[in-house]
This record gives sequence, C-alpha cells and structure tokens, in this order.
Amino acid sequence: MFYLAAAVSDFYVPVSEMPEHKIQSSGGPLQITMKMVPKMLSPLVKDWAPKAFIISFKLETDPSIILDRARNALEVYRHQVVIANSIESRRSFVVILTKDSETKILLSEEEVEKGVDIEDKIVDDLQSRHTAFIHDKN
Repeated sequence: MFYLAAAVSDFYVPVSEMPEHKIQSSGGPLQITMKMVPKMLSPLVKDWAPKAFIISFKLETDPSIILDRARNALEVYRHQVVIANSIESRRSFVVILTKDSETKILLSEEEVEKGVDIEDKIVDDLQSRHTAFIHDKN
C-alpha cells in the first residue's frame, strides 16, 4: 500500500536558480519563474509498483471542483483510491473515491470537540479496502 500525501506545491524554484544572498528590495519589483514539480503518481502506478494498492489525495481550495478533479485523477492515473478534500474542511470532511464508489467521511461536532482525528477514520476505511484488494488479487 502506498499512502501518498498531497503535494505541498505543484511548483518550485530549482536550487540552481535560487539567489545566494537576500534579494534586495532596492532592485524594485520582483518576478519569479517557477518550474512544475514532476508528477510521480504515473510512474509509481505504471512502472514502480503496478500491483500495489495506491491512495492519493486531491486537495483543492475550490470545493465545487474537488470531486471532478478526483474522478479525473482516478481515470488518468488508474490507481485505486483518491481522497478528496477542501482546504477549509480537510480536518472534518473527506470523500474517498474509487472507480466504483464515493464514501463520505464526516466528523460530528461531538467528535471534533473530543479531538477525534479524521485520519483515524480514513485509515480504518482504507484498511478494509486494502484487505479486500489483497483477497481479490489472490
């Protein structure tokens, strides 16, 4: 099983392009050109671990596009599970998507007050899915 965290950023500044010292404001406005972070999900699924149970995350700031983006990731990368969540509700609500299902996990107000971590519920759900995946493969 690979449980892949969402990327911190889709862009970066290569070390070779970083200034050695502080950028002085006296130089006026600054423009930064960033490179795209290489996508690792495709080679993981296709080449490195094609028989593995792979879970990725789709974190968005716009809740209206999350499910479509998650479904698209499943279609493009052909892995088993995407956990879709919004930046503002990521600690209390997620949707676990597979090619055949969408399961909502929502913490109640009482669970939030008690300090229940949504990760515990996610892991419980994924553990049962992984067990089923293993049995289906054998």
